[in-house]
Amino acid sequence: MVELLRCGWCDGDDLYRQYHDHEWGVPCRDDTKLFEFLILEGAQAGLSWLTILKRREHYRRAFADFQVDKIAAFDSVDVARLMLDKGIVRNRLKIESAISNARHYQIIQSEYGSFSNYIWGFVGNAPIINHWSSQDSIPVTTVVSDRISSEMKKRGFRFFGSTICYAYMQAMGLVNDHYKDCFKYGQ
Repeated sequence: MVELLRCGWCDGDDLYRQYHDHEWGVPCRDDTKLFEFLILEGAQAGLSWLTILKRREHYRRAFADFQVDKIAAFDSVDVARLMLDKGIVRNRLKIESAISNARHYQIIQSEYGSFSNYIWGFVGNAPIINHWSSQDSIPVTTVVSDRISSEMKKRGFRFFGSTICYAYMQAMGLVNDHYKDCFKYGQ
C-alpha cells in the first residue's frame, strides 16, 4: 500500500491526519461551520490544536451544536455551567468571548447576508494559494490576517488576533497552505 504524502504537521496522530485529510484547507462557506471554528480557534489560543480537536465533541455539546443564535442568548447561568464542564477548556475569558463573539457574528450576518460573504470578501471570494515546501516556510500571520483581525477587533471580537486569524484562514480554506507535495495541495 502506498502511503499518501501529507503536510508534516499531521504526522504521528490519527485524529490530526483525519482532520488534515477531510477538513483543513477545504474552502468552507457554511456559516455554522465558520462559527464553529471561530469558537474552536479562540479556545485554542495558547494551547495545541490537537488539544481542541480531542475536545471538539464536548464543545459541540456544550455550545449548542455551534448554533450562533442559541449561543448569543447564553447568559451568566450558561457561563457558570460551562465553567464546570470538564470536557472543554474552562477559561472564563474564552467562554465569555465565545458568547460575545456570537452576538457580533449575528450582526455581521445581518449586515452581509452571511458571515461567509463577509470573511470571503477579504480574499476576493477565492482561496489564496501558497506554494510551501515545509512548515518552516509558512508564516503565522500575513497582511491579510492582520487586516481581518483588526477589522474584527474593531467590531468587538475577542480571541481573534492575527495568529489565530491566520490559523482560521488555513482551517476554513481561505488560504491553501498544504505543502506542494501533499496529496491535498491541488484539490
